Amino acid sequence: MSVAALEARAVRAALGRGGQRKQVLHAIDLRLPAGRWTSIVGPNGAGKSTLLRALAGLLPHEGEVRLQGADLHGLRLRERARRLCWMGQNEGGADDLTVYDVAMLGRLPHRPWLAPPGPADRAAVERALRATQAWDWRGRMLGRLSGGERQRVLLARALAVEAGVLLMDEPLANLDPPHQADWLALARAQVAAGRTVVSVLHEISFALQADEMVVMAAGRIVHQGACADPATHAALARVFDQRLQVHALDGRWIALPSEDRAP
Repeated sequence: MSVAALEARAVRAALGRGGQRKQVLHAIDLRLPAGRWTSIVGPNGAGKSTLLRALAGLLPHEGEVRLQGADLHGLRLRERARRLCWMGQNEGGADDLTVYDVAMLGRLPHRPWLAPPGPADRAAVERALRATQAWDWRGRMLGRLSGGERQRVLLARALAVEAGVLLMDEPLANLDPPHQADWLALARAQVAAGRTVVSVLHEISFALQADEMVVMAAGRIVHQGACADPATHAALARVFDQRLQVHALDGRWIALPSEDRAP
Protein backbone atom coordinates (compact mmCIF):
# COMPACT_ATOMS: atom_id res chain seq x y z
CA MET A 1 0.00 0.00 0.00
CA SER A 2 1.39 3.43 -0.93
CA VAL A 3 2.27 5.95 1.76
CA ALA A 4 -0.65 8.16 2.72
CA ALA A 5 -0.30 11.93 2.64
CA LEU A 6 -1.83 12.09 6.14
CA GLU A 7 -2.86 9.39 8.54
CA ALA A 8 -4.63 9.57 11.88
CA ARG A 9 -4.52 6.68 14.32
CA ALA A 10 -6.90 6.64 17.29
CA VAL A 11 -6.92 10.46 17.44
CA ARG A 12 -8.98 11.94 20.26
CA ALA A 13 -9.34 15.63 21.08
CA ALA A 14 -11.26 17.68 23.62
CA LEU A 15 -12.06 21.40 23.67
CA GLY A 16 -12.72 23.71 26.60
CA ARG A 17 -11.11 24.17 30.00
CA GLY A 18 -11.27 22.36 33.30
CA GLY A 19 -14.61 20.76 33.99
CA GLN A 20 -16.03 22.34 30.84
CA ARG A 21 -13.88 20.24 28.51
CA LYS A 22 -15.89 18.33 25.93
CA GLN A 23 -14.69 15.38 23.89
CA VAL A 24 -14.94 16.44 20.24
CA LEU A 25 -13.04 13.70 18.38
CA HIS A 26 -13.57 10.04 19.29
CA ALA A 27 -10.79 7.62 18.29
CA ILE A 28 -10.46 8.84 14.69
CA ASP A 29 -8.76 6.47 12.27
CA LEU A 30 -8.23 8.05 8.87
CA ARG A 31 -6.00 7.58 5.86
CA LEU A 32 -5.87 10.37 3.27
CA PRO A 33 -4.39 9.37 -0.10
CA ALA A 34 -1.54 11.35 -1.60
CA GLY A 35 -2.07 13.32 -4.80
CA ARG A 36 -5.84 13.54 -4.30
CA TRP A 37 -8.38 16.11 -3.15
CA THR A 38 -10.38 14.98 -0.13
CA SER A 39 -13.29 17.01 1.20
CA ILE A 40 -14.47 16.72 4.80
CA VAL A 41 -18.16 17.37 5.39
CA GLY A 42 -20.80 16.94 8.06
CA PRO A 43 -23.38 18.86 10.07
CA ASN A 44 -22.48 21.68 12.44
CA GLY A 45 -20.61 20.39 15.47
CA ALA A 46 -19.44 17.22 13.72
CA GLY A 47 -15.78 17.97 14.54
CA LYS A 48 -14.62 18.77 11.00
CA SER A 49 -12.47 21.82 11.83
CA THR A 50 -11.16 20.17 14.99
CA LEU A 51 -10.03 17.16 12.96
CA LEU A 52 -8.31 19.39 10.41
CA ARG A 53 -6.48 21.30 13.16
CA ALA A 54 -5.36 18.03 14.74
CA LEU A 55 -4.04 16.83 11.38
CA ALA A 56 -2.13 20.11 11.04
CA GLY A 57 -0.57 19.70 14.49
CA LEU A 58 -2.30 22.84 15.76
CA LEU A 59 -4.37 21.17 18.48
CA PRO A 60 -3.32 18.98 21.42
CA HIS A 61 -4.67 15.48 20.96
CA GLU A 62 -4.24 11.86 21.88
CA GLY A 63 -3.25 9.30 19.28
CA GLU A 64 -0.88 9.63 16.35
CA VAL A 65 -0.80 11.72 13.19
CA ARG A 66 1.61 10.78 10.41
CA LEU A 67 2.59 13.15 7.60
CA GLN A 68 3.89 11.44 4.47
CA GLY A 69 4.83 8.43 6.57
CA ALA A 70 6.60 10.35 9.35
CA ASP A 71 5.36 11.07 12.87
CA LEU A 72 4.07 14.63 12.60
CA HIS A 73 5.33 15.63 16.04
CA GLY A 74 8.72 14.04 15.40
CA LEU A 75 9.39 16.45 12.54
CA ARG A 76 11.18 19.73 13.13
CA LEU A 77 8.80 22.65 12.88
CA ARG A 78 10.51 24.08 9.80
CA GLU A 79 10.41 20.72 8.02
CA ARG A 80 6.75 20.27 8.95
CA ALA A 81 5.95 23.76 7.64
CA ARG A 82 7.64 22.96 4.32
CA ARG A 83 5.67 19.78 3.87
CA LEU A 84 2.26 20.95 5.09
CA CYS A 85 0.53 24.32 4.86
CA TRP A 86 -2.56 25.51 6.66
CA MET A 87 -5.30 27.95 5.74
CA GLY A 88 -7.74 28.51 8.59
CA GLN A 89 -11.05 30.32 8.78
CA ASN A 90 -11.45 33.79 10.31
CA GLU A 91 -7.70 34.30 10.58
CA GLY A 92 -6.91 37.66 12.16
CA GLY A 93 -3.83 39.83 12.43
CA ALA A 94 -1.45 41.13 9.76
CA ASP A 95 -3.83 43.99 8.85
CA ASP A 96 -0.92 46.43 8.76
CA LEU A 97 1.03 44.34 6.23
CA THR A 98 0.76 44.68 2.48
CA VAL A 99 -0.79 41.93 0.42
CA TYR A 100 2.66 41.10 -0.95
CA ASP A 101 4.19 40.82 2.52
CA VAL A 102 1.35 38.60 3.76
CA ALA A 103 1.89 36.23 0.85
CA MET A 104 5.64 36.30 1.52
CA LEU A 105 4.97 34.91 5.01
CA GLY A 106 4.33 31.63 3.27
CA ARG A 107 8.01 31.51 2.32
CA LEU A 108 9.35 31.70 5.89
CA PRO A 109 9.92 27.93 6.19
CA HIS A 110 12.23 28.09 3.16
CA ARG A 111 14.51 30.88 4.43
CA PRO A 112 17.16 31.02 7.15
CA TRP A 113 16.22 33.10 10.19
CA LEU A 114 16.16 36.83 9.32
CA ALA A 115 17.35 36.15 5.75
CA PRO A 116 15.77 38.38 3.07
CA PRO A 117 13.63 36.82 0.35
CA GLY A 118 15.53 35.40 -2.57
CA PRO A 119 14.58 35.04 -6.25
CA ALA A 120 12.83 31.70 -5.59
CA ASP A 121 10.74 33.28 -2.84
CA ARG A 122 9.73 36.26 -4.96
CA ALA A 123 8.83 33.98 -7.88
CA ALA A 124 6.70 31.72 -5.66
CA VAL A 125 4.83 34.71 -4.20
CA GLU A 126 4.14 36.17 -7.61
CA ARG A 127 2.82 32.83 -8.85
CA ALA A 128 0.56 32.52 -5.82
CA LEU A 129 -0.81 36.07 -6.04
CA ARG A 130 -1.45 35.75 -9.74
CA ALA A 131 -3.16 32.39 -9.22
CA THR A 132 -5.58 34.00 -6.75
CA GLN A 133 -5.97 37.16 -8.88
CA ALA A 134 -4.49 39.31 -6.10
CA TRP A 135 -1.32 40.45 -7.85
CA ASP A 136 -2.73 43.80 -9.00
CA TRP A 137 -3.29 44.95 -5.39
CA ARG A 138 -0.10 43.54 -3.92
CA GLY A 139 0.78 46.97 -2.48
CA ARG A 140 -2.49 47.43 -0.56
CA MET A 141 -2.80 46.83 3.16
CA LEU A 142 -4.56 43.64 4.15
CA GLY A 143 -6.78 45.54 6.58
CA ARG A 144 -8.25 47.60 3.72
CA LEU A 145 -9.52 44.61 1.77
CA SER A 146 -13.00 43.17 1.66
CA GLY A 147 -13.66 39.78 3.21
CA GLY A 148 -13.47 38.02 -0.15
CA GLU A 149 -10.27 39.82 -1.17
CA ARG A 150 -8.69 38.97 2.16
CA GLN A 151 -9.60 35.32 1.69
CA ARG A 152 -7.82 35.26 -1.66
CA VAL A 153 -4.67 36.74 -0.10
CA LEU A 154 -4.67 34.12 2.66
CA LEU A 155 -5.04 31.47 -0.01
CA ALA A 156 -2.07 32.99 -1.84
CA ARG A 157 -0.01 32.79 1.36
CA ALA A 158 -0.83 29.09 1.62
CA LEU A 159 -0.02 28.45 -2.04
CA ALA A 160 3.30 30.31 -1.72
CA VAL A 161 4.56 27.63 0.68
CA GLU A 162 4.44 25.14 -2.20
CA ALA A 163 3.96 22.34 0.31
CA GLY A 164 3.03 18.83 -0.70
CA VAL A 165 -0.06 18.84 1.52
CA LEU A 166 -2.57 21.73 1.77
CA LEU A 167 -5.14 21.82 4.57
CA MET A 168 -7.90 24.39 4.11
CA ASP A 169 -10.73 25.11 6.55
CA GLU A 170 -13.73 26.78 4.88
CA PRO A 171 -11.70 28.25 1.98
CA LEU A 172 -14.85 29.44 0.19
CA ALA A 173 -15.92 31.76 3.02
CA ASN A 174 -16.69 35.30 1.76
CA LEU A 175 -16.01 34.37 -1.87
CA ASP A 176 -18.59 35.20 -4.52
CA PRO A 177 -19.60 32.47 -7.03
CA PRO A 178 -16.99 33.34 -9.71
CA HIS A 179 -14.16 33.22 -7.16
CA GLN A 180 -15.57 30.03 -5.67
CA ALA A 181 -15.26 28.55 -9.15
CA ASP A 182 -11.70 29.89 -9.33
CA TRP A 183 -10.90 28.15 -6.04
CA LEU A 184 -12.26 24.90 -7.42
CA ALA A 185 -9.95 25.21 -10.44
CA LEU A 186 -7.02 25.98 -8.11
CA ALA A 187 -7.70 22.91 -5.99
CA ARG A 188 -7.73 20.73 -9.07
CA ALA A 189 -4.55 22.37 -10.39
CA GLN A 190 -2.77 21.61 -7.11
CA VAL A 191 -3.74 17.96 -7.39
CA ALA A 192 -2.68 17.88 -11.04
CA ALA A 193 0.73 19.14 -9.87
CA GLY A 194 1.02 16.15 -7.53
CA ARG A 195 -0.03 17.84 -4.29
CA THR A 196 -2.63 16.69 -1.78
CA VAL A 197 -5.59 18.93 -0.90
CA VAL A 198 -7.78 18.42 2.16
CA SER A 199 -10.64 20.88 2.64
CA VAL A 200 -13.45 21.32 5.13
CA LEU A 201 -16.45 22.66 3.24
CA HIS A 202 -20.03 23.57 4.10
CA GLU A 203 -20.86 23.88 0.39
CA ILE A 204 -21.75 20.24 -0.26
CA SER A 205 -22.04 20.64 -4.04
CA PHE A 206 -18.47 21.96 -4.14
CA ALA A 207 -17.31 19.22 -1.78
CA LEU A 208 -18.74 16.65 -4.19
CA GLN A 209 -16.30 17.86 -6.88
CA ALA A 210 -13.41 16.40 -4.87
CA ASP A 211 -11.92 12.95 -5.52
CA GLU A 212 -12.83 11.58 -2.12
CA MET A 213 -15.11 12.55 0.73
CA VAL A 214 -14.94 12.03 4.48
CA VAL A 215 -18.36 12.27 6.12
CA MET A 216 -18.42 13.07 9.84
CA ALA A 217 -21.05 13.19 12.55
CA ALA A 218 -20.74 13.67 16.33
CA GLY A 219 -16.95 13.56 16.31
CA ARG A 220 -16.68 10.33 14.35
CA ILE A 221 -16.09 9.35 10.74
CA VAL A 222 -19.15 7.58 9.44
CA HIS A 223 -17.98 7.12 5.85
CA GLN A 224 -15.01 7.65 3.56
CA GLY A 225 -15.21 7.00 -0.15
CA ALA A 226 -15.21 8.35 -3.68
CA CYS A 227 -17.48 11.33 -4.29
CA ALA A 228 -19.12 9.43 -7.16
CA ASP A 229 -19.90 6.40 -4.98
CA PRO A 230 -23.64 5.92 -4.20
CA ALA A 231 -22.60 4.84 -0.69
CA THR A 232 -21.07 8.29 -0.19
CA HIS A 233 -24.31 9.93 -1.32
CA ALA A 234 -26.29 7.74 1.07
CA ALA A 235 -23.98 8.65 3.97
CA LEU A 236 -24.42 12.34 3.19
CA ALA A 237 -28.20 12.04 3.24
CA ARG A 238 -28.02 10.09 6.48
CA VAL A 239 -25.92 12.57 8.49
CA PHE A 240 -28.11 15.44 7.28
CA ASP A 241 -31.28 13.65 8.40
CA GLN A 242 -32.36 12.92 4.82
CA ARG A 243 -32.68 16.69 4.24
CA LEU A 244 -30.56 16.64 1.07
CA GLN A 245 -30.32 14.53 -2.04
CA VAL A 246 -27.43 14.11 -4.46
CA HIS A 247 -28.19 14.39 -8.18
CA ALA A 248 -26.18 14.17 -11.38
CA LEU A 249 -26.07 17.32 -13.51
CA ASP A 250 -23.96 17.72 -16.65
CA GLY A 251 -21.51 15.08 -15.52
CA ARG A 252 -21.16 16.45 -11.97
CA TRP A 253 -22.74 15.66 -8.65
CA ILE A 254 -24.71 18.33 -6.82
CA ALA A 255 -26.57 18.34 -3.51
CA LEU A 256 -30.04 19.85 -3.29
CA PRO A 257 -32.36 20.28 -0.29
CA SER A 258 -34.89 17.52 -0.01
CA GLU A 259 -38.55 18.55 0.11
CA ASP A 260 -39.72 15.11 1.18
CA ARG A 261 -39.43 15.91 4.89
CA ALA A 262 -40.96 18.92 6.58
CA PRO A 263 -38.75 20.96 8.96
